[in-house]
Parts: sequence; C-alpha cells; structure tokens
Amino acid sequence: MNGKTTRKSILTLGFITTFFLSSFSLYADGGMWMLPLLKEQNYERMQSLGLKLSPEEIYSPDLSNPSLSQAVVLFDGGCTGEVVSDRGLVFTNHHCGYDAIQNHSSLEHNYLRDGFVAPTLADELPNPGMDVIFTEEVIDVTDFVARYTRAHGDTDPMKTLSKDYLSAVAKAWYTEERGEETKGLRLDLLPFFEGNKFYLFIRRVYEDIRLVAAPQSAIGKFGADTDNWTWPRHSGDFSVFRIYTAPDGSPAKYAKDNVPLKPKKYFKVDLRGIKKNDFVMIMGHPGTTRHFYTAPEVELFRDTDNAVIIEMREIREREMLALMKADEKVNIQYAAKYASSENAHKRSVGSNWAIAKKDFVGQKQAEMNRLKEWALKNGKSEYIAAMDKITALVEEMAPYKYAYNLVNEGLKRGVEITGIPLLTKEELLKAQTDPTFPEKWLSEKYDRFFNKDYNAAVDLKVSKAMIRAFKERDKSSGIFDLITDTDRYTEILFARTLYRDRALLKSALQKGLTYEAYTQDPAVQLALSVRTALEETKKPLDHYTSILRDLKQIYVKGLMNLYGEETMWPDANLTLRYTFGQVKGYSPRDDVYYGSFTSAAGVLEKYIPGNYEYDLPEIVREKLAPGPWQKGYTMPDGRLPVDFIATTHTTGGNSGSPVINGEGHLVGLNFDRNWEGVGGDIIYLPDYQRSIICDVRYVVFVLDQILGADRIVSELDLLR
Repeated sequence: MNGKTTRKSILTLGFITTFFLSSFSLYADGGMWMLPLLKEQNYERMQSLGLKLSPEEIYSPDLSNPSLSQAVVLFDGGCTGEVVSDRGLVFTNHHCGYDAIQNHSSLEHNYLRDGFVAPTLADELPNPGMDVIFTEEVIDVTDFVARYTRAHGDTDPMKTLSKDYLSAVAKAWYTEERGEETKGLRLDLLPFFEGNKFYLFIRRVYEDIRLVAAPQSAIGKFGADTDNWTWPRHSGDFSVFRIYTAPDGSPAKYAKDNVPLKPKKYFKVDLRGIKKNDFVMIMGHPGTTRHFYTAPEVELFRDTDNAVIIEMREIREREMLALMKADEKVNIQYAAKYASSENAHKRSVGSNWAIAKKDFVGQKQAEMNRLKEWALKNGKSEYIAAMDKITALVEEMAPYKYAYNLVNEGLKRGVEITGIPLLTKEELLKAQTDPTFPEKWLSEKYDRFFNKDYNAAVDLKVSKAMIRAFKERDKSSGIFDLITDTDRYTEILFARTLYRDRALLKSALQKGLTYEAYTQDPAVQLALSVRTALEETKKPLDHYTSILRDLKQIYVKGLMNLYGEETMWPDANLTLRYTFGQVKGYSPRDDVYYGSFTSAAGVLEKYIPGNYEYDLPEIVREKLAPGPWQKGYTMPDGRLPVDFIATTHTTGGNSGSPVINGEGHLVGLNFDRNWEGVGGDIIYLPDYQRSIICDVRYVVFVLDQILGADRIVSELDLLR
C-alpha cells in the first residue's frame, strides 16, 4: 500500500485529537481534495450531507461517458470557469474577466461602467492571449517517476522536481501509455505532498475565447474595495465568455471562421434555489495553500511576507485611489492594477489576524511535537532531524526574505518605472548598424510597457510615496543611501529619463547612444539597482529554499505515516480539486451572527449616489426594487437573492468555480472568502471560514432583466 498507514492503525495509535480533527480528518468540511480519490476519502460523508450523484458522475476519465469535472475549466491561467451550454458558453467571475472587459473599454465604450452584451455571435469580442484549459484525466504516476529517475541516474531534487524535467517525464509516460499527442493536448506533471507523490494532469487547451457579456461594475464589483473579503456581501461578480474551436471542433487560435465549442459536458442552471444547511460542492483550481507549514514557517510568513505586503500596499493604494477618484480616465487605466494590489493587501491582513486569533504557531508546534513523539516511539529519527534543521534554517533565511520582499513590494511592484524594458549592450550596438532596429524594439518592448494603461503622472505620484517609505525601512540594499530628498530625486528621475518620451528615446538610439551613456539614465540606473538588489537577496533565498524543500519532503512523509495518506489532501497548486460543505452562517465575534444569504434589499440599502463603490445606475435600482419582473428568481420569502456563503474550503484560483447542489446542478459562482477565513490557507477554520458565492438566480436575473441578454438566457438549460 505504498507505505500508507490505514485508518484502523491510526486509531490504535491514539493520535486522534482535537487538532487532528480540525486539520486532517475526513469529517471536517475543510480540504481541497483530489477527484480520483473521492470515493475512498469522502463519498460517504458527502452522501450524508445530501450528495445524490455517484463518484463517476462527478469525475471519470472516460471521455465517452463524460462527468461534471469535464465542464470545469482553468480560466485565463488563474481563475476557474464552468461550461453552461451546449455551445461552449462559460460563466466565471467579473473580476476574472476584468482585464478583458477593461481592454475592450474606452471613454466612448466604457464596458466597465455600462456593462456589455454581444447582440449576436459575430459581436462577441476576441481576447488574444486568453485561454481555457479542460482537465481530461488525473493519473497517479508516482511509481513511473521513481522508475524514470532511477533509470536515468537522476537524484538531485533541483533537477528532478524542475518543470523541464517533469515535462520530459510526462512525455515519456504519455508516449509509452497513449502514443502520439493530439491537438491542444497539454501534459502537466506535478509533485504533491512536497514531492512524496506525483500526479499527471492530461489537459486540453483552447485559445479562442470571446467576451459575451458582463454586468456594469456597479453590479459586478459592487462594494469594491470596502466590501472585498467581507460578509455580508452584495456583488454580482460574474461575466460570460464563449469557447470557440476550428470548424472540425479541434482547439485553434482565433480565426473568423471558428465556431462555438460543442462541449462533452455542461452544467444545468438551477433557479429553484438552495437553503440554509443544504449540501454544496465546489470544483475548481485553487492556487496556493500552505497547510504543511511548520511553526517557524508560520512566523516567517507572518513577519516577512504579510507584514511587508500590508505596509507597502497600503501606501501604494492610498495614492492610486486618490488619483482614480479624481479622473475617470485614470480610473479606467488603473482599475485592474488597484484591484489586484488591494486583493493581496486584504488577504495578508486577514491571514495575520487568523494566525494570532487561533494561535497557528502554537497549533503547528503541537503538530511537530506530535510527530516527534511518534518518531521516537517508532525509531524514525530522520523526522526529528528534519524538524530541527527546518527551525534553524528558517531563522537564517528570515533577514533575506524580509529584504527581498521589501524591494519587491516597495519598488518592483510599487514603482512602475522600475519595470521598464532595458536595452543590452549588444542591442545598443545593433541600433548603430541596423536602421530598422530602434523602431522594431520600441514597438515590441517599449510600447508594451508604456501602453494605454500606463500614466506617468500617476506613476510619479505613487513613486514618491513608495520610494520615501522604502528608504525609511531599507537596511540592506543601499539603493538610496546617497539620496537625502527622495521627493526631489523622484521628480528628477521622471523629468530627465529618456523613457519619458518615445520619440526622444528613438532619436537617441538612432544617434548612436552608447551603453555607458545609457546606463547613466536615472530610470535605467534605478531599474538596474532594483534588479540587482532582488538578485542579491534571491540567491541566498534560493539556496535556503532548496534545502528547505528537501527537509519538508521528509517532514511531510512523516505526517503521512503519522496520520495516514488517505486522510490527507495535498497543498493547492492550480490543479483541479473539489471541496464540499453546507450553506451556513457564522459568528465572527461575540454576540454577532451573520446569516447565509443576502438579497437585493441589501444592495439598495448600501446605495450611495456618486460614491465610487456604492453608486447604482437607475436601471439597476429599478430592477432591484420588488416587482413582477423578479418572478421566478426569488427565495420563498419573496426576496431576490444576491450572494450566499458555505463552509467549503477555497482560496485564490477558486474564483469563478461552479458551486453545485446534491444533484450536480449549478447554484452559484464562488468569488471570494470572508476576511476571517483567509488564514485557512494554513489551517482550516470551521467556525470562521466561508466561501462567498454569487447566487446563480441573481446571475440569470441580471442577464435577463438588467442587461436584456435574452439570447444568452435562452441558451442556458434552466431548471425552474
């Protein structure tokens, strides 16, 4: 049984404790579980909560008898979406489609403000660079990987866990087992349980994805930054896309004669609704969790990751928001950048709150002590040695981690101009001999950076604040040691750089700009200094991380022996997982209780005319007021549902994930977590952690009654 410890042997060891139940038990709703193991791990528990489907109806590698998992996609590399029609229609979140909506927006056609509906198929808008990825099969190839590495004499984890190496192993497995690769196929072989297991994900990639509909931001982003990560919530966070294929149905890049996808499976949309305590399940692509952190790693994460993000992004966002509120053009340009920054900021705040509130350091130390006790009894000294080394290693790497994060957050992310494309010495020499080179380089690199979403005045204002804050905290990089007046320095930086004007830089290149003169440019000097500082701190960090990875592999192997592999789930890594739970409210603090559902009445209660976050167009206010137009969408008490929460365990990457009921029908779109539950990336918090979900009744209502998207609504398979 590959070294597994059975559940029966776990019980005889007497290690079932309160902590064990909250962290690894089958009987907590927490967990981001592997679909192929659903039957063995959680099926009976899920049935007891209300699941009516068989395991094979949820996940099956048999493409001739498709399962619901084959209607779930990895959307645009970082979100989840679900197919909801027999013509390749996809639901995902508004914030997942935000970049595409923004890219298609202008002052003349402001789809962020006004929403968008394509009247016909021909009006659906292409999005170069966007893709969706289906997972067709998930296979445990741990034994094959072991045989491959032995046969090739490969033992260095730096090599055997690298992306290129695992890609070669995946191709070898596929050639041996399946033969020739087919169009659109993608093989992703990834380590799980810190390299103790390996799974191959056989995927299919589609690259012609078109925007079909999006609500006004007043709906899709209602509450914006204030409500982000909070409950109660009142956001219609959805958007609609369509997958196109070549005429023969195969994956293809955008072409005018492409046709809508004919999917193997799609979700029926259930307008009959759900209620408190109902079973729900989510399938999606959670991005990153850290639930195998040791106690010292939790402290490192709290003090060198979260603390720096909280401080530096708060400064950046304050400056950005003031400028966005004052100018609609700036608001369009920086809306996506601000949202991305603010999202990580609030997540870090919530994470540190949970670490303190539930004593994550103490809980993780208790787990380490438990493993140590088991190891002593069972003669497994390697687990004890690994834990001791982890503790010492984390202490050594802490100052490097803080320094790296400070440069990364304070300058690389916070000061846009540090990201300018730099010319090499060879390129500058080429510009002197090839008259076509300057324009070619500017078109390919300069214009990509200084695009329609870059504003030098905004960058200058934000940079002043960020450079000032960075200098106050910096103790190792020395970037601004000789600068006494950072505001004056920043003004000179933007006023004198060649990058302030495209024509100016082009002229300099045409006139034989030398590398020595080029490196005296203030923006080039700063960009080089930032990149050098990141490299200097990253080298020791990479060294420590490599050692830590090997130690964590031993540590997690110990946990697998202690608890039994069948009781555990691997950390999230953007691969297809499932989680399950119930629709349920929670109490965030003493004498306060939040219910399970919000309604349109709550949207109208929050309405503030002219407010950046809570304004509502007249049509939205009219339709959210009770009336006959809401018939068929309301709850039994007559209210129009907007959002609900559930005890499911989600994280970034689960945005847009389908939320299904016991019959496998779509009842909602996951789009956020509550602030109190963000720490669940380390330890699941059953009393606090909730997924925030847009009720599918609200999605269809907005499409139908507010956007007038009859063509789209008629395409859905609705259950009323």
